[in-house]
Amino acid sequence: MSVPDDGKEALSDLIARCIKGDQSAYAALYDQYAAGLYRLAYSILLDVKDAEDVLQEAFIYAFRNLHRYDAGRGEFRTWLYMITVSRCRNMRRRKLLPSIDLGTLLSIGQDPPGPPHERPEAVLARHTVQEALQEALATLSPRLREAVALRYGHGLTYREMAVILDCPQKTAESRVRLAHGALEKALGASGEFLLEEMWSFS
Repeated sequence: MSVPDDGKEALSDLIARCIKGDQSAYAALYDQYAAGLYRLAYSILLDVKDAEDVLQEAFIYAFRNLHRYDAGRGEFRTWLYMITVSRCRNMRRRKLLPSIDLGTLLSIGQDPPGPPHERPEAVLARHTVQEALQEALATLSPRLREAVALRYGHGLTYREMAVILDCPQKTAESRVRLAHGALEKALGASGEFLLEEMWSFS
């Protein structure tokens, strides 16, 4: 989704103020993008502490390099996602991803609260889907999990994904297809149904 002209002007102004050292502008940028970047980092690393560390590292790098951001080459959000994915890869290399407690792309560390009127059977169904997905996501390689996180967790286009992942668009599409197929296989006969349920919860 493109940013309205006034939104672009506001972002440009915030960036300019940050470059001049305006602390309130730094805070405004952080507040605007932190939740999305944290969700992306968690979706890739599946660890709360690691995601928090990556979030801080990504913002430190971004704030120090705001003068290098070129709006003519892409959206600011895309630039931040590129930085975050890169920091996630660095984190994986440092830790070699030992076995961890898996979450899901759709619930950051805990199950998202359901509507107040949600019936017990609906809650049970949602938990069942999420538990199945936890096990299925563990079967994906880090690169496929990145693709799933960006495509389904953040609704990015394949073109945007290609920029962030530094790969051809066809490769981004292929990774999503492979991830989808791997999840279906891991989920068994009910795979297609559970995947549809997962997307409906996003």
